[in-house]
Amino acid sequence: MKSETATPTGEFTLRLSATRRGARLARLLAVQQLHEWGLGGPTAEAVELVVAELASNAVRHGRVPGRDFEVRMDRGGDHVRVELSDARGERRPAPAREPDEGGYGLLLVAALATAWGVKDRPVGKTVWATVPLTGR
Repeated sequence: MKSETATPTGEFTLRLSATRRGARLARLLAVQQLHEWGLGGPTAEAVELVVAELASNAVRHGRVPGRDFEVRMDRGGDHVRVELSDARGERRPAPAREPDEGGYGLLLVAALATAWGVKDRPVGKTVWATVPLTGR
């Protein structure tokens, strides 16, 4: 029995452990999926960076012991929508305003995406970003 199947609808969903290894795997599997969709170049690089940042944030700030995080990508006609869901709804992301040791990743997400935001879930939150296919 196959554990994963390719979907012709342009959807990709995966649950991973909320660990650094899980975040790294999210990025690698997202890149593999982009290649299966025939996407490469600047678009794939932008989506890869967005997935890497949001997965890292889900692991660092959204982790609840024993709970996974979920990565989801939808390919639209002119964009890829990336969603990362975690179990910590009270920890809302915000870009850094002052220089410190971190917090600049969301500025990168904002630069690569046409839009990004946060939506509540029954348990936790989903951080999403829309990356254009043609680059920005």
